[in-house]
Amino acid sequence: MMPAEAAKSEHVVGAAPAGAGDQSAASQAVREMFTAIAPRYDLLNHVLSCNVDRLWWWRTARTFRHILQRPEARVLDLCCGTGDMTLALLRQAGALQSPIIGADFSHAMLQRAAKKTLARNIRLIEADALQLPLPDERFDLVVSAFGFRNLANYDTGLQEILRVLKPGGEIGILDFGEPKGLLGKIYRVYFRRVLPFIGSMISGVRGPYAYLPASVERFPEPEEMLKRMRAAGFRDAVWKPYSFGIAGLFRAKKQLQS
Repeated sequence: MMPAEAAKSEHVVGAAPAGAGDQSAASQAVREMFTAIAPRYDLLNHVLSCNVDRLWWWRTARTFRHILQRPEARVLDLCCGTGDMTLALLRQAGALQSPIIGADFSHAMLQRAAKKTLARNIRLIEADALQLPLPDERFDLVVSAFGFRNLANYDTGLQEILRVLKPGGEIGILDFGEPKGLLGKIYRVYFRRVLPFIGSMISGVRGPYAYLPASVERFPEPEEMLKRMRAAGFRDAVWKPYSFGIAGLFRAKKQLQS
């Protein structure tokens, strides 16, 4: 069985907002949630993370500087949201000949990204990460920051990233995790109780911030995620924890053609 076929044969794992009975409904529910919180999204990210999110974006972009400094490199920020990761990548880039592509399926989020990336070497497109309107083997680097977790099918998402990557191209998925030990216990109280309360109070919308901790709990543990990446066809898959495992970066490469 080929790697992609093996991944398809397993039970589908992906985002599952309350009330969503299938992948299509899950995708629609996630889109509606991000549309609802878009006006306060940036503020809430910084407040709820105590601005540590800026460090995570910087570290992720810095990790791929060896690619970003190549003038001919083509880069995709998948599930780009309001463009913070896209801008972090651009700050580490050299004189890129092609604009960094930021893709997201939330029009409301892209509207805010457009204001922040105006007159930058960035091009924004509205697109579903599970069905990208992009050619095969196009990119040297695909990064997704805090968006991959919201896909309705993680394996399909990995296969789509693999498709648009050039042979030898790299993937980086930055997302939340769950710390272990005493810190993990303290963090879970904050994440499951305090964060949803503050997020709902500031945004005026309850659903998305009740969904957030549930989506992190549903996301595969690092070893399972690495296994899924390898099954999709990636090699050299590793995970680097950030801030004691509150977040972490998954990295891998697409196989070179023989």
